[in-house]
Amino acid sequence: MNYLVLIAVILLVCLAAAHSYLGERYILQRLFRRDNLPKLFGNDDFTKRTLRFAWHVTSIAWLGFAGVIIALSLPTVNVSLIATIIAITFLIHFVIALVGSKGKHLSWIAFLIVTLAVYFGVSH
Repeated sequence: MNYLVLIAVILLVCLAAAHSYLGERYILQRLFRRDNLPKLFGNDDFTKRTLRFAWHVTSIAWLGFAGVIIALSLPTVNVSLIATIIAITFLIHFVIALVGSKGKHLSWIAFLIVTLAVYFGVSH
């Protein structure tokens, strides 16, 4: 792995960590104190949960990109490895969306389908 790839990966990992931590601490928590968030399904719980999981899956996506960049920097490009990294990234998206929304935000279905399609369609 050359130093340019290392810089890119380190930046993505740091950015993902900062995005999740600082966003949770300085944006989401303050936003959730407001009393004018949309009330879906009877209260604002769905809105808060959706904003939280959407915020954090962005960070997970950046970590997935870091993994793909590492895989692309190897001497031989391994398509199966890249597909597995992508599938794992979307598997984590699936879990976060399912648990984070208590199953109410239906993106978890799409994330699960993407996970399975990529894993079985490309890597195996």
